[in-house]
Amino acid sequence: MTSRQETTTLWRPTGPEELELVRELDWRAWPPRLPEQPIFYPVLNEAYAVTIARDWNVKHDGAGFVTRFEVGSGFLSRYPVRQAGGRTILELWVPAEELDEFNAHIVGRIQVVHEFR
Repeated sequence: MTSRQETTTLWRPTGPEELELVRELDWRAWPPRLPEQPIFYPVLNEAYAVTIARDWNVKHDGAGFVTRFEVGSGFLSRYPVRQAGGRTILELWVPAEELDEFNAHIVGRIQVVHEFR
């Protein structure tokens, strides 16, 4: 008898440089934050991730991608959901120093679900 852990689907809009680092990590982890990035921001709404990837990443990086991934729900309960604007603009704020532990709770692989150029 196997028990499947409950997961939560998260999305992350990203540019080509970060996506290449994820690929190098075999689609199983997010790369360490840069010194000027104290927080890792996965989002809880696909449409919000699409808006950021399409309207911000393309403008700044020439391409934008939306990734989807699963994280153990029990682990995620330590991060309160933050409303960063309207009702559907919901994020988790993961401190950079906790990213390795966050990555350890990713279930399966990170997938690219949208691409904008």
